[in-house]
Amino acid sequence: MKKFLVTVAVAALAAPMFAQSAPSRVAVIDVQKVLQNSNAGKAATERLRKMQEDRVARASKMEEEMRNLDNEINTKKLSLSEDKLTDLAKQLSDKKIAAQRFAQDAEREVTEARDKTLLELQNKILPVIDGIGKEMGLAAIFNKFESGLVYASDAIDITDTVIKRFNDATGTAAPAAAPAKKP
Repeated sequence: MKKFLVTVAVAALAAPMFAQSAPSRVAVIDVQKVLQNSNAGKAATERLRKMQEDRVARASKMEEEMRNLDNEINTKKLSLSEDKLTDLAKQLSDKKIAAQRFAQDAEREVTEARDKTLLELQNKILPVIDGIGKEMGLAAIFNKFESGLVYASDAIDITDTVIKRFNDATGTAAPAAAPAKKP
C-alpha cells in the first residue's frame, strides 16, 4: 500500500512537469491577408491579373472581329452572291466556335495558373509559419477564417509576423505600383 501511495505521489508531482513541457498556446493566422499583403503574394496577384487581362483583351478582339463580320453580312447581303454570303456565314460560325473554345481554354489556363501559384506560395509560407510556431512555443496555429473559428482575440493573431518573416524569407521586394490608366 505504501508503494502504491508513493507511486501516486510521484505521478501527481510529475503531471505538472509533463503539462508544462507540452506547449499549450495557440495562435491564428489570416492566410488571405498574408497572400494579399506579402510581397510574394502581391507579385503573384499582379502576374495573375496581367494574365487575366491578356485573355480578356484577346477575347475582346475576337468579339470585335465577329461583330465586324456580322455587320458586313448584314450590310452587304443584298449585293453579295449566295455563295459569298454562305462563305461569310461559315466564317462567322467558325469565329464563334473559336471564341467559345478560347474562352474555355483561357478560363482553364487562368484557373490552373492560380492553383499552381497558390500551391507555390503555400509551400513557401508553411516553413515560415512552422518556424514561428516553434519559436513562439505554440501548440497549434489555426487558419483564422477556414477553421470554423468563430472568435479569436487579436492578441493571438500572428498574421503580421508571418507576413514580415515571409517577405524576409523570400527576399522579394514589393511589386511596383501599376501605372495609372489614361482615360
